[in-house]
Amino acid sequence: MNTPAPAISIRTCAVILHDNHICLIHRERPDGDQYSLPGGLVHADEEVPAALALELKEELGLDLAELTSRPELLWVQDQITTRLGSSAPFRRLHLIHVLHLSPDARQTMADTEQDAEDHAPIVWTEIDRAARLHLYPAVGEAIGTLTKATGQIATALVLLPPITDRTYRWR
Repeated sequence: MNTPAPAISIRTCAVILHDNHICLIHRERPDGDQYSLPGGLVHADEEVPAALALELKEELGLDLAELTSRPELLWVQDQITTRLGSSAPFRRLHLIHVLHLSPDARQTMADTEQDAEDHAPIVWTEIDRAARLHLYPAVGEAIGTLTKATGQIATALVLLPPITDRTYRWR
């Protein structure tokens, strides 16, 4: 008997860069600060680029249609973890894009996450510092490969190491 493949939710998100800084959503949690790449789940009736555009518009007020540059798919990261209060595995596939912003585009962005009740602050953090933060998804090592001068990738790694209970702690 064949067991059906498990359903995997897909989250699309973006490493948004400007002037050697990265855009992150900052939440203070009881177990410590959490920094997330802006993005969200891809619904069954959405294409990935449209889902990313919608999430960035809803969260940051960033309209991709008005930008001269487009997000580029950079990394893929598998996640299979357990969450507090659940015995079922939490499974997600992260599609991580990079987007370079002009100074004008950065000025149009919101200061807080627009579609969340807590209105978490949007922070701009130097790439080197961001690589050492507790990030979701767990892309710190990959972000560390971004070069300071250009924001380009120093390595060609596409599939990032998976997020597991051994490598990641929920906050």
